[in-house]
Amino acid sequence: MRVLLTGATGFLGRAVVAHLYRQNQITLSSAVRSPLAQDGRNGRFFVGDLCASNDWSEALLGQQVVIHAAARAHIMKDEVHNPLAEYRRVNVDGTLNLARQAVAAGVKRFIFISSIKVNGETTALGRPFSANAVPAPEDPYGISKLEAEQGLMQLAAETGMEVVTIRPPLVYGPGVKGNFASMIKLVDKGIPLPFGAVGNKRSLVGIDNLVDLIIRCIDHPAAANQVFLAGDGADLSTTELLRGVGGAMGKPARLIPVPAGMLQLGATLLGRKAMAQRLLGSLQVDISKTCELLDWKPPYTVEEGLRRCFEPSN
Repeated sequence: MRVLLTGATGFLGRAVVAHLYRQNQITLSSAVRSPLAQDGRNGRFFVGDLCASNDWSEALLGQQVVIHAAARAHIMKDEVHNPLAEYRRVNVDGTLNLARQAVAAGVKRFIFISSIKVNGETTALGRPFSANAVPAPEDPYGISKLEAEQGLMQLAAETGMEVVTIRPPLVYGPGVKGNFASMIKLVDKGIPLPFGAVGNKRSLVGIDNLVDLIIRCIDHPAAANQVFLAGDGADLSTTELLRGVGGAMGKPARLIPVPAGMLQLGATLLGRKAMAQRLLGSLQVDISKTCELLDWKPPYTVEEGLRRCFEPSN
């Protein structure tokens, strides 16, 4: 099996590379943005920025499957004049340009790494998103991912190339950045945090679980033209997550039990409603379709995934 991976130098891409290099049945090629990293002999092809004008012909030659993990990622404080237009340029136009060229090159399956933001930003407690729910993205990133999904499914219907869409929630693992990394630093420093009484529930996915799911989708017959939600199979409150991080590090999480309503009010007064939503609100996903249709289950528990973030070998 010949597989082309985009976004090979990103957080997820590096993990996919590490896992696929151990698969004897798979010959992996990677698409890279820097010409200095190009080495066709080792399966690395320079393609530049993801956009509508990229020429993918050399990288796609002979490939059977494309795993498309490259994207303009979600940016908390986007400084471009028109964020939606920029997300569309990369995540929609760039993705569909790659997919059309993949069809022309004879690629059989296109695995698209989307986002749970296609479903929305929040769920009522105990009412998780499902893969078949009506999409309701609320920000430019989520809108661009949905539009890319729609374009890919139309292309699949017109051409017969199989499309597999995976929507992960927050991904964590060794080397994670962003809000999760900030949380790790706060716990590591022993800073008291006012999140000792938060009763929300949020789904996460450890990077090893997500990569295992991606690999399952490479050749599973039932994956064709399906949307799958990813997750660890267990939901945590912010309180539980912070304690879990502390436990994985071997340090206590110093949590003060401040009522969530007071935290929400304070965040609103400070103009930090979005941050409060991520810390206090719920976002749950139902991965039952993923598990049943693919005969799959997450190989690592949340506790194991958190411990792997701090293992010396990582």
